[in-house]
Amino acid sequence: MTSATERLDRDLLVEQAIATAGADDFGEPTWTEGLDHLLTSLRDEARLNDLGVEIATGEVVGYLATRLAITAWRAEHPEVAAGPVERPIVIVGQPRTGTTILYDLLAQDPRLRAPLTWEVDAPCPPPETATFATDPRIATSQATLELADSIIPGFTDFHPLGATLAQECVRITAGDFRSMIFPAQYRVPSYDRWLLHEADMAPAYRWHRRFLQHLQSRHPASRWLLKSPAHLWHLDALAGEYPDAVVVQTHRDPLKVIASVSALAAHLRRMASDETSVAEAADEYADDILVGLERGMAARDRNVFPAEQVVDVHFSSFLADPIGVIAGLYGRFELELTPEVADRMRAFLAAHPGDGGGGGTRYRFADTGLDAEELRERAAAYQERYAVESEPVT
Repeated sequence: MTSATERLDRDLLVEQAIATAGADDFGEPTWTEGLDHLLTSLRDEARLNDLGVEIATGEVVGYLATRLAITAWRAEHPEVAAGPVERPIVIVGQPRTGTTILYDLLAQDPRLRAPLTWEVDAPCPPPETATFATDPRIATSQATLELADSIIPGFTDFHPLGATLAQECVRITAGDFRSMIFPAQYRVPSYDRWLLHEADMAPAYRWHRRFLQHLQSRHPASRWLLKSPAHLWHLDALAGEYPDAVVVQTHRDPLKVIASVSALAAHLRRMASDETSVAEAADEYADDILVGLERGMAARDRNVFPAEQVVDVHFSSFLADPIGVIAGLYGRFELELTPEVADRMRAFLAAHPGDGGGGGTRYRFADTGLDAEELRERAAAYQERYAVESEPVT
């Protein structure tokens, strides 16, 4: 098997992507900085097994080839650049705070367009309205997801997967190699530090807009529905690209968030490495989570988004009455929650009941090896500001 150092060579990966896409124009050269940081971290820190090297190589080539294909399509169809992305609804809560189920429920409203997994996986050519529900790429995407779940059994207990489910923005910003998807999948601490503390995220959001314009060019979106916990760390950059966005921030006990996301990352990293643990992931994530909360509060203090464009949702309230909470949100969205849409949401909930947050079944705070009292003290300002109750920590 070829070594990670040889396989994860930027020039080689770029050549493979160009051959795959049949194009050589990547657009803005902003992707190079993040890719270099990522490849260094993958080679030196990720402890990839043989399968992990192949997975990482394939993903990098895939993101590069997608960037090439979208850039080439845009050059051939310049009208795509004029497509408006207006007043998107963006869910920005921390990981494991109910963002996914809220996203999936809102996506049941046909007036809101969420980017679906299959079209993010294979966006070229752009999806067509006439074949949006029957496109053969749906089956291809679903088969890939099922293969991934067979390699790391139980992952869907943490995070639902499906070709026709709404996909997160981290899968889009990965095309500029400025994305929290990579630290979730691999142990890449130096890349993570660069991403959260040094990287200019504006190019990633420019690429994000281009991606949405591409997707909507043949299947229009009256209003985009978007989601990623990663936005909370970079609200300034989000506002720079989408100043008219309506932002929904979900809230939950940060210690539960740390325990849950650490268990998720440890589980996900097993696909690419034989050396992973909840405690190690928690050591990386604890500070990141708290930095995100602190940075989010600071951005809101600066009115990066006007107060009337921001709405808060508490995890506990949402679990108790999801449709009631969503009805309240619709007033802020300037939409009516019709009986038909509410029924679609209830049907989705019935088919995807979840487990109420998974605490005590999929993760325990004790597995993190962290000092709960120390973290609780640091999280106190956030919990007090948003009236976030502490949950039992075991």
